[in-house]
Amino acid sequence: MHFDLIDLKLFLNVTEAGNITAGATLSHLSLASASARIRGLESALAVTLLERGRRGITPTAAGKALAQHARLILQQVERLQADLTDYAQGFKGQIHLLCNTSALSEYLPETLAEFLALHPNIDIHLEEHPSLRILHAVRQGTADIGIISNAVDASDLHTLPFCADPLTLIVPLDHPLAAHTSLRFSQALSYEFVGLGVNSAMAIYLEEQALHLGQRIKTRVRAESFDGVLRMVLRGAGLGVVPQAAVERFQHASNLKALPLSDPWADRQLLLCATDFDALPEYARSLVRHLRGKTALPDTPMSSTDN
Repeated sequence: MHFDLIDLKLFLNVTEAGNITAGATLSHLSLASASARIRGLESALAVTLLERGRRGITPTAAGKALAQHARLILQQVERLQADLTDYAQGFKGQIHLLCNTSALSEYLPETLAEFLALHPNIDIHLEEHPSLRILHAVRQGTADIGIISNAVDASDLHTLPFCADPLTLIVPLDHPLAAHTSLRFSQALSYEFVGLGVNSAMAIYLEEQALHLGQRIKTRVRAESFDGVLRMVLRGAGLGVVPQAAVERFQHASNLKALPLSDPWADRQLLLCATDFDALPEYARSLVRHLRGKTALPDTPMSSTDN
């Protein structure tokens, strides 16, 4: 068999992008070169790896198997490079980190900035997704580390506690609900809300909770951040649900009423997850240590069923 790491990386990019053109672009190759390399892979392995269709490509069973092995091989190569950084001048490790809205907005910006300042040879590819999508990506090997809510089942992965992330209902001081000290989400659903963007992980999560109650959230307007939600609630646009951490850092929080939600799903913990923390490249393990160093939670790996 004659193929190289460029071929493997190209094949992964093609399968994840869903077409050869996009995969070639991600691999910094011309379309002609990428197509020739894919044909060469299929010839070297004597098997069809991709099914071509009008809407793009789909990996065959053999293609899926190759993708899985390619991820492992490339991860091992990156780990080798990281462990031999002193001898591999110019190497730059990249960590693919997926997280939910709360982690992205409230807990990661300063922490990741500190880590990057301390590790100039490491880059972080950071994306926001709902927890279920993060689990799928980590299981499939398309993400190195995820930060998820403990509301989802991650029992087949390695997890570590990251931080508490309780959700709070925010109302104006003169709102009828302001007389409560806490309440259930269902008690607020008859009122109108200020929400986040429809594709944000938090918006999807809250809509799912409303659907479980047989209701829908009445969203009047959407903001781009928790700060935007709080500012609009302050001006009377509707109610909002945000992490308690967002309320604590909001400059005008004293002009709002923060009501803890008594629903079990609102008393959240955020977890770090990976297929195997010990199998991560050293530079990725250093990020896990840094993130864990910012919390006072136990350091013992656990499954989500232990929460």
